[in-house]
Amino acid sequence: MALDERDFTVRLARDAADIAAAQRLRYEVFVEELGGGGALVDHAQRLERDRFDPFFDHLILSDARHDGAVVGVYRLLRDDQAAAAGQFYSEDEYDLTPLRRSGRRLLELGRSCLHPDYRGGTAMMHLWQALADYIAEHGIEILFGTASFHGTDVTRLAQPLSLLHRRHLAPEPLRVRSRRFQSMDLIPEAEIDRRQAMREVPALIKGYLRLGGVVGEGAYVDHAFNTTDVCLIMDTAQLNARAAGIYTRGRG
Repeated sequence: MALDERDFTVRLARDAADIAAAQRLRYEVFVEELGGGGALVDHAQRLERDRFDPFFDHLILSDARHDGAVVGVYRLLRDDQAAAAGQFYSEDEYDLTPLRRSGRRLLELGRSCLHPDYRGGTAMMHLWQALADYIAEHGIEILFGTASFHGTDVTRLAQPLSLLHRRHLAPEPLRVRSRRFQSMDLIPEAEIDRRQAMREVPALIKGYLRLGGVVGEGAYVDHAFNTTDVCLIMDTAQLNARAAGIYTRGRG
C-alpha cells in the first residue's frame, strides 16, 4: 500500500527503523511541542513510545526532498490486533462497550501528527487517502480514536467542548463514555458562540467532523499528556458525499 504524488510517499512501516522514525516525529510534536510525557518516553533517543506500538500498524508519510524524512504519521489498530494487545489504546480513557457490542469491524486511529512545516497543506490528505485504502482492504466499518485539545483547563475549552456535545454527539448505539467523566455540556446552547467555538476546535477534529464524525459522551483530561481528549467515532457507511469525494480524489 503506497501513495506517491511528486515527492511524497505514504506506506506502512516495514521495520524497527521505520517505527523509530515515527516515534521520533511523535517526540517532536507530542513531547517537545505540546509538553506531553509517558512512562516509556525515551528522552535520550528522543522517541515518544508506549507499550502498544508493537501491535499497531504505523502509517508514515515521507518526503523525498528531505532524504525520505518521515513528516507525518498515523497509528492504526484493528480489532484483531487489539485482541492480541489485550485492549484498544483508548480503552483506558473510554468505555468502548457500545462499539464492541456492534459486532462490526473496528479500527482505532491514534498518534496522528505532522511536522510543523507540513501543516495546512496536502500532507494530511495523503495520509487520509492511504487510510481509505487500508479501510477498504480490511473491511473496516467503524473508525474511532481519541483526539486532543492542548491543555487541561476545561474552563478555557468550554465553548468548543459544549459545541461538540450539543451538535456532534454520537447516536446512542455508538455513544462511548469517558471513564473519568468530564462533562462537555458546560455552556447552555444559546450562549455558545458557534463561530468562535469552531475556530477553537483543532484542525484534526474539524477534519473528522467534515467526514461525518461524531463524539462520545464526556471528555477525558489527560494530565500526563497535557491534553483534554474527546473520542471521535465514524461509521464508514455514513460517510457523506463530500467525504467520499475526499477519500476517492485522484484514485482510479
